[in-house]
Amino acid sequence: MSDPRGAAPWHPETAAVRVATPRTPYGENAEALFLTSGFVQPSAQAAAARFAGDEDGYTYARYGNPTTASFEQRLAALEGTEAAIATASGMSAILMLCLGLLQAGDHVVCSQSMFGATIKLIGSDLAKFGVASTFVPQADVDAWRAAVRPQTRLLLAETPTNPLTEVCDIAALADIAHAAGALLAVDNCFATPALQRPVEWGADIVVHSGTKFLDGQGRVMAGALCARRALVEEKFLPVLRSAGMTLAPFNAWVVLKGLETLHLRLQAQSATALRLAHWLLAHPAVARVHYPGLPHHPQHALAMRQQRGCGGAIVAFEVRADDVQTGRERAFAVLDALRVLSLSTNLGDTKTLCSHPASTSHGRLTEAQRQAAGITQGLIRISVGLEHFDDITADLARGLDAIR
Repeated sequence: MSDPRGAAPWHPETAAVRVATPRTPYGENAEALFLTSGFVQPSAQAAAARFAGDEDGYTYARYGNPTTASFEQRLAALEGTEAAIATASGMSAILMLCLGLLQAGDHVVCSQSMFGATIKLIGSDLAKFGVASTFVPQADVDAWRAAVRPQTRLLLAETPTNPLTEVCDIAALADIAHAAGALLAVDNCFATPALQRPVEWGADIVVHSGTKFLDGQGRVMAGALCARRALVEEKFLPVLRSAGMTLAPFNAWVVLKGLETLHLRLQAQSATALRLAHWLLAHPAVARVHYPGLPHHPQHALAMRQQRGCGGAIVAFEVRADDVQTGRERAFAVLDALRVLSLSTNLGDTKTLCSHPASTSHGRLTEAQRQAAGITQGLIRISVGLEHFDDITADLARGLDAIR
């Protein structure tokens, strides 16, 4: 993204506060919020041309809105793509991805460690319409390559994954996809463009749940796809117009403003997350810690290379337990002892959020699917916020000290 005044290309931090649609004649400094469902047309001929797509201009908010366009332009600038298209939620973005690119007889290869709702959507819901899928271990490049068929049209990865923070080699998966004539889509929810830009490693499409770090304060639902302009306009925009998975202008404005502090938040939250991961490692009630910033993480070197040397703000850990039932009971005991941190299944908030994935975000999966994804009953996920480190650890210690 270049400065429209003709200066050198902007740094991402500048794009995060400056990229938007042009100001109105009123000259507002903060981006305007257009709360309108319809737009008055200058003439019947112009209305016809705009609805036909032959002339630029807003017609109906399901098709587009200036506030939503500002969010799309800003996110595309941050991800380094030509365009972006906003959706009502992160899952609606994944649905748009599938509806825009796939048809009966096509095949998708996905990580078996993806978010639970994504696994259900692709593995179960799309199967009813003739779209086949294969789920493979996240970090096993050979498994991804072996799963590709002549009918494969899409590889879909999430890196780092939710909640085990597994990292995939984006460049390697891009090579596999392109050799097969398929596209690679990467869910960048955890890292965000503040830490990682998948297109720089060969990805074709970047998927976002704006509900998470992009908003940053847990206020609204939002989603987006970032890609080449041709993909957005020819594949995804028609789905938006017919299916109506439109992002509301107010929600777009909230996330647009959230992007302005994204880099600062991720830097601070990631620094605390790294300290917390080390603290958890040393606690006797903790059996295992999942965090890409730790040297023992299986994909640590890859994560540091792809994520600009940063592990991110999500930490997961497993409590010590002799069996499944004990693991669940001890994890619940830790969560029920919280007095400061929030027991919530969202993530990316300025408030630290804790959750039990096996009974919430991955609760609709079968036990076999959870085991394949490595989701144990003793697993707790933490989305690190902006509280003081000592207050975070003191709150977690209340429960952990009681079960050791």
